[in-house]
Amino acid sequence: MKEQTVPHHKQFKKSIKQSEKAQLRNRAVKSHIAKIIKKVTAAQSREEAESAFKSAVSIIDTTARKGIIKKQTAARKKSRLSKIIARLQ
Repeated sequence: MKEQTVPHHKQFKKSIKQSEKAQLRNRAVKSHIAKIIKKVTAAQSREEAESAFKSAVSIIDTTARKGIIKKQTAARKKSRLSKIIARLQ
């Protein structure tokens, strides 16, 4: 259970609301990345995997640019996905 903090000033109330909204947004984006990665790994054919990979790379790059995930994390995810596609025939 999440512990409630009691803000003593108006600005802290706002910052708590903002951080909670950002947390929800970031969690949604990260779960979307996970779903798209699963789509690439579950692909049966190379063409299917490559089309899913294109959309995955786009989303991963966008989240890295926005600072939701780090640049190196994005690079690692893309590298691992490309290795998976290379193994498909």
